[in-house]
Amino acid sequence: MSDLRFKVVEEAFDRKAIPVEIPSERPERYYGKYVFNRQKMFEYLPKKTYDALVNAIDNKEPLSREIADSVAQGMKRWAIDNGARHYTHWFHPLTDGTAEKHDAFIDHDGKGGVVEEFTGKLLMQQEPDASSFPNGGIRNTFEARGYSAWDISSPAFILDKTLCIPTIFISYTGESLDYKTPLLKALNAVDKAATGVAQYFDPEVKHVHSYLGWEQEYFLVDEALYSARPDLVMTGRTLMGHESAKNQQLEDHYFGAIPSRVEAFMLDLEIECHRLGIPAKTRHNEVAPNQFELAPIFEETNLANDHNLLLMSLISEVARRHNFRVLLHEKPFAGINGSGKHNNWSLGTDTGVLLFSPGKTPKANLQFITFVVNAMAAVYHHNALLKASISSATNAHRLGANEAPPAIISIFAGAQLSDILEKIEKSTTTDILEFASKSGLSLGLSQIPEIMLDNTDRNRTSPFAFTGNRFEFRAVGSSANCASAMIALNAAVADQLNAFKKKIDERVEKGDDLTHALLDEIRALIIESKPIHFDGNGYSDEWKEEAARRGLDCETSVPKIFDAYLSNESVMMFDRTGVFSKVELEARNEVKWEMYTKKIQIEARVLGDLAINHIVPVATRYQSILVDNLVKIKTLFNDDKYSEIVKQDLNTIEKMARHMSIIKDEVETMVNARKDANRLTDEREKAIAYHDNVVPRMETIRYHIDKLELMVDNEMWPLPKYRELLFIR
Repeated sequence: MSDLRFKVVEEAFDRKAIPVEIPSERPERYYGKYVFNRQKMFEYLPKKTYDALVNAIDNKEPLSREIADSVAQGMKRWAIDNGARHYTHWFHPLTDGTAEKHDAFIDHDGKGGVVEEFTGKLLMQQEPDASSFPNGGIRNTFEARGYSAWDISSPAFILDKTLCIPTIFISYTGESLDYKTPLLKALNAVDKAATGVAQYFDPEVKHVHSYLGWEQEYFLVDEALYSARPDLVMTGRTLMGHESAKNQQLEDHYFGAIPSRVEAFMLDLEIECHRLGIPAKTRHNEVAPNQFELAPIFEETNLANDHNLLLMSLISEVARRHNFRVLLHEKPFAGINGSGKHNNWSLGTDTGVLLFSPGKTPKANLQFITFVVNAMAAVYHHNALLKASISSATNAHRLGANEAPPAIISIFAGAQLSDILEKIEKSTTTDILEFASKSGLSLGLSQIPEIMLDNTDRNRTSPFAFTGNRFEFRAVGSSANCASAMIALNAAVADQLNAFKKKIDERVEKGDDLTHALLDEIRALIIESKPIHFDGNGYSDEWKEEAARRGLDCETSVPKIFDAYLSNESVMMFDRTGVFSKVELEARNEVKWEMYTKKIQIEARVLGDLAINHIVPVATRYQSILVDNLVKIKTLFNDDKYSEIVKQDLNTIEKMARHMSIIKDEVETMVNARKDANRLTDEREKAIAYHDNVVPRMETIRYHIDKLELMVDNEMWPLPKYRELLFIR
């Protein structure tokens, strides 16, 4: 194994950047080449069909079967013209990934041959087997029927010669078995609720759209090194490994020069993204070595989420072309930063107004404050639910590690917004709605222009931060489906806006002035949601104590965090907004607990195997070499001299023996704890048992293996080390 390690390390360090074929035309010429967007629709569909489809998309209206048949014909011609041979309904099961079943564009022609066929029926609906997807007990294993149905708001695309049609996925009895269905329901709910409130300020508003800009962080590892680490292959993270002498402490990787191999990969990925209509814009080195980020331009939330899931599959394929493996795990390496996926979220009207952006008039600013304060109130009332929406076995390694937001949801508002909220709380006049515009900062250097300051700084320790014209939900994990967080957030805000509008309408009906009614209710919400407002250091122990005093949810056990989905407040909120039934919530929690258990179970099995069959045998062999050496030395020196010479070696042998003994004992304890947990039939109790009894054993085993790594001869150590994994040449 050690020979393999040195071979793959040498191979990795000798790699050169792979040339990328850069399109001769500018990006705007090939952007969306493989997307059935409005340009392609206009080209391939009859005008009547095109107008009907666009109207259905823009106004969220149903599409007739007749129009669907016409769309299918045009879509098929476009797909075949671009080399597609198959089509698939592309959906998001409860696995955090995507699923697809490919069918060819063929049917019998009645003469012993085939014809190319694709109808509106095939476009609009299919019946994939639902029995093998996570469902949380909604279906019996022998009940296999499920339905996928076309989402007209997200354009079809071609990936690897297959026409992919974004769809929802539901059970035979109507419950959602995916992320897209409840996401669309949550977006519909926030559209209706926010439109009702926005019409106080502009009656012309017909719709409010939810927008999402995700920031995808990831690690790259050379493929040869990856293949020599069974833990990376099986779990996506290193279950052992002592930190490198140099990691991120010099802070020289962040925004540094991108290595040539990585830049070639990034360019290739960017071109592929643009062809698929993913508006990739920003790329840079992240804080940890081998860590990078890609961020797109903001899009409507449903489309943005589809694009993120498409990216997560695309990035793996492109990485392999460049002899890399991409790691989307939230914490692939101990001792350095993990990866998140900040969700920048905002609301905007169909008249072009961003509702979280300050305006130029008191009326516009009253609208801004109305929506900001309602968002803060929603986060306050459902802080436990929002934490549950981003929690997982993998994200648990990252949260609260002085590199990512703590496992306590709070809102950073910034100095200016905090000052405005305080003034509104204490005032009864409307003059408080005159906000300061951006101020300038001059450095006194003639060659440097004046810097325009934003109306808020950034707080990297806040899980939910106001950043000037949007909120940044920073706690979302890098491997997560953004829909989980966006469902909870948009549904909670929709419910809060509905409650707010009901109170305002009741007051106006009684004859109250609208502006004063709005300010009074805003003032009440500011006071009510004060506990969620925190602009300080979220990493401090003092904040954990303060948050508990404020009544915020401070639970850190992931299986128990999931309980928030089944609280009375959550069940009633999801029911009022029409996003989830109680049955669906119960089923999804069963899936969450089961997924948590399975991921820890796999990690424990891999760690036990590596510890007993790889690490301990190598350490034993090296210990034997030390013992043999002592025996030989003893023949050369008298007892007094011998004791002085071998003191350090004896100490090393003793320490190694102690570490190996603890590893073997802890592996046995871990295996027994796993067996005990597996006997439990309740998924929640099983997940808690894994969290409480298996995970601590894994951490202890890792500690002692990492100590052995520092003692065993480097040439004998069987696995690539952090210093080899983390620095791309």
